[in-house]
Amino acid sequence: MNMKEAFVAYENVRHRLPQVCSQGRCVTCPDLDAIADDFDTFFLDAFGVLNIGETAISGVPECVAGLQKSGKRVLIVSNAAGYPHASLMQKYKRLGYDFAPEDVITSRKTLLHFLRSEPNLHWGVMANEQLGRADLEDLNITYLADDPVAYNSVDAFLMIGSAVWTQDRQAMLEASIRYNPRRVYVGNPDIVAPRETGFSTEPGAFAHRLADRTGVIPQFFGKPFKNIFDRAFAALGTVDPARTVMVGDSLHTDILGGQIAGVKTALIAGFGFFAGADVDEFIAKSGIHPDFILDRP
Repeated sequence: MNMKEAFVAYENVRHRLPQVCSQGRCVTCPDLDAIADDFDTFFLDAFGVLNIGETAISGVPECVAGLQKSGKRVLIVSNAAGYPHASLMQKYKRLGYDFAPEDVITSRKTLLHFLRSEPNLHWGVMANEQLGRADLEDLNITYLADDPVAYNSVDAFLMIGSAVWTQDRQAMLEASIRYNPRRVYVGNPDIVAPRETGFSTEPGAFAHRLADRTGVIPQFFGKPFKNIFDRAFAALGTVDPARTVMVGDSLHTDILGGQIAGVKTALIAGFGFFAGADVDEFIAKSGIHPDFILDRP
């Protein structure tokens, strides 16, 4: 899937996303430093802002360190659900970032917080078992693979990571849910993520396909939904939303999500989702207008 196809895919599921509730002025600026004086708190997306795939964006570790040194509160707010939290912390350290564990707010954390109040169910999990069960130890889970019996044996489903997911596995999931409709919780609403060689297909893409083909509407955890921002605000305590900015490369997740959360928004135009594209065209088509458009983080 290329960028234009991914944009269309997001537009096609707008009925399942929050509605636009505000309009930014789309002020253009070169980078994060240009808006640093306007904000005390920065919510940063990961893919397309901190890194592309497994590579840090040049100059961004130094930029983030500068914000932190100047007294700004900097949190990662990311739809990274596939990796255990400890693995993410190791990754960010390897890329040159210095974040406390409590300052990395993910859709995985958001989903697991919600599950604490759910019944003790047997969950069928879309995820890469090779990454281990860290964070999931207290759940009764079966990793979904190529045995159709497993899909029919569980009480509900968690769609967390799609790295090893296949079209055949998706077909078995859809068939099982058509046969016996059950709840589906999605730990990553992203349809795609920018990587070094293009876009990867993320759990959100499979979740929306499932909804279209089965009529079962999943519950999403992560941007653009407010639940992930509730976790971020809980970590922060009292903050001024007018002095808080969500920085991301996606209109449909980062910018729309920031608007739903009641904070300011800044779209990264030169990296990630819209790298090399005319963002003005897509802002107009989507009707999602950020407060700022930055050339780079």
